[in-house]
Amino acid sequence: MVPEAEVRDVLDELQRLRARVPLLSGALAASTDGLVLAHDTPGVEAEGVAALTAAALGVSIRMTDATGRGGFRELLVRGGSGYIATYAAGSSAVLTLLAEDRINVGRLHLEGRRAGARIGELVDTALERTGRHDTAAPPRPAAAPGRTLPQRPT
Repeated sequence: MVPEAEVRDVLDELQRLRARVPLLSGALAASTDGLVLAHDTPGVEAEGVAALTAAALGVSIRMTDATGRGGFRELLVRGGSGYIATYAAGSSAVLTLLAEDRINVGRLHLEGRRAGARIGELVDTALERTGRHDTAAPPRPAAAPGRTLPQRPT
């Protein structure tokens, strides 16, 4: 899917993000199909989170489409002890962040959006360079840089 050098760059970005935002307890980059690209998620099963992210992404895309809100950009879920935030990362990936309940949500969004844009650039560039866009699913139309994910086929 994504060459090893770019996977390492994505992991480095996740680790820098966790260092900048101390109340993040995990960070994961995944394909829109739910395959893990890189993760820094101590104590959390990355494959399960990636699969659930893909399921939530599918619902989110349908919701934004059904309500005329444009393409998917981000999703925030608040649980009893923290947040799960998912951000579009280019046209083929998503960034999911796990955060403690005490986090400043504005800062979470600011850092998550920036990291999502950087990861999206890394992944999209790698896929363009290798001539593959998403080998696990049929090709999808590319989104404008830093904008939205493509619509999933229904």
